[in-house]
Amino acid sequence: MFKPQNISDSDIALNYVDTLQIEDMNKKNKVPLNKKAFSTRAIHAGQEPDPHTGAVMTPITLSSTYAQSAPGEHKGYDYSRVSNPTRKALEICMSSLEEGTHAFACSSGVAASSLVFEFLKPGELLVAEKDLYGGSLRILTKILKPRGIHVQLMDLSDEDNILNIPKNTKMIWLESPTNPLMKLINIEKISTFTKKHNILLAVDNTFMSPFFQNPLQLGANIVVHSATKYLSGHSDIVAGIVITNEKELAEQLFFWSKSLGPVLPPFDSYLLLRSIKTLPVRMRRHEKNALELAHFLEKQKEVKKVLYPGLKSHPQYNLALKQMSGFGGMLSFYLHGGRKGAFKCLNSFQICTLAESLGGVESLVEHPASMTHASSPHPPAESLIRVSTGIEDIEDLKEDFSQALKGC
Repeated sequence: MFKPQNISDSDIALNYVDTLQIEDMNKKNKVPLNKKAFSTRAIHAGQEPDPHTGAVMTPITLSSTYAQSAPGEHKGYDYSRVSNPTRKALEICMSSLEEGTHAFACSSGVAASSLVFEFLKPGELLVAEKDLYGGSLRILTKILKPRGIHVQLMDLSDEDNILNIPKNTKMIWLESPTNPLMKLINIEKISTFTKKHNILLAVDNTFMSPFFQNPLQLGANIVVHSATKYLSGHSDIVAGIVITNEKELAEQLFFWSKSLGPVLPPFDSYLLLRSIKTLPVRMRRHEKNALELAHFLEKQKEVKKVLYPGLKSHPQYNLALKQMSGFGGMLSFYLHGGRKGAFKCLNSFQICTLAESLGGVESLVEHPASMTHASSPHPPAESLIRVSTGIEDIEDLKEDFSQALKGC
């Protein structure tokens, strides 16, 4: 159904794609990990002790090439752009955590997104949520549109708009919660529409991580992460992940991955595996701090409105309870003082760091209108501040926000 032209079985390399399947992982492990809890899979999925040395931690395989016993006969690896043992362990782990079957680790979040956009051809239509990460909007408007791909931005958080999506759409791209306005999209409802009209549904799950949300289980075809963020958690890796539970899509993604080469290096794959082991612990603390900080900010006279799905004041709070298992660590808020007040506040923090990106253990604050979303066709309000809530002591964070907000 989705198979692109000019791809042969040898291009797809079915034997490699099959090795990424979760069923294969469960056969090799002593216990069927797909039946184990998230925290257990985060530590063990795809990460058995090394069969040659007994090393508990997955080795970093730096080799670019691999010996073959005969022409075309090898042990599953021939060239590291195609497949690498360290990267494969990460891909198996992420497949498990997102309840998928195949994953592809990329050199950045936008590289992962670009891999998915390969499904689009000139003349086809992409519908996207209009409140998106600025880098995604840049790809849509500055790269895809000039190539002849039609792009339509819609407010998909309004469920009445779902029926207005053109039936000839090839792909729907969304985030939930959105960046930076923290709007939620009913993924299950959109997936019912996309299945009826044979539309690919791709969800950027960066804000929630697989710990709090699994879009494949809600009907999405593809999930994308900027693994730079919560999956890394320490602001020291740039990476991206694409996951699917459909073999036909995986075959094509593998072909494009090996042909275009946006793959994640072995050392970065190792670091990401290392970080994912603590993802559940970190996400619980991120959420706990964010929820308490959101309640605190709602009481500050300088704050006009707080945007966080864990607040009962959020217009889609009930959807958050249904669709997610937690509320995450991201929040945004509007100040009464406009741009001047926002800049004063951002320049006054002592613990929080003024910086782009998110998902690290340290709290980050930023001004979307002049930073992450400066190139957006519809930049956010100048009074909006986005917060990536870290895992510091919450009382220290509240004290920092209290002093930074004074006079804003």
